[in-house]
Amino acid sequence: MFTGASLVGFVFSAATMHAGLALGLRPWAARLIGMAVAMNVSFLLNGRYTFRALTRESFLPLWAAYMANSALGNTCNYAMFVALTSLHRPLVSQPDVAFVAGAMTAWAINFLGARFVVFGEAGRRIGAVLARGFVSRPSRPRAPAQAARGSSRR
Repeated sequence: MFTGASLVGFVFSAATMHAGLALGLRPWAARLIGMAVAMNVSFLLNGRYTFRALTRESFLPLWAAYMANSALGNTCNYAMFVALTSLHRPLVSQPDVAFVAGAMTAWAINFLGARFVVFGEAGRRIGAVLARGFVSRPSRPRAPAQAARGSSRR
């Protein structure tokens, strides 16, 4: 399932990158925009279908953790893309070839982080702590304070 969601994100990323290139963006800028789109698409698919973990309460903390995890994988992805396109070699410097090489690297890093940190036990613990700070819970009405013995309050 993770691979399927990643492939959908890959398609969105590639389409966004090609649209950016067609609009005249430089390859690095088009790639950054494509990566941001792919991160959000894959989060929604993985959170809902792969790990079945998204709820109203968990959405924001899981999204933040997923984006942080994906930022690591995509930093490696982007570094590989920029390095390969900067070589100016006939095959490896083509944006599509560099795109695939970077995406494969990011897939491995993002899967491990999503499986064991974001949606794993560590993620549940982190999410619970973050949820306390982000999600307000309805407060319970407090019972009136009990009068102390010998007090005139009743």
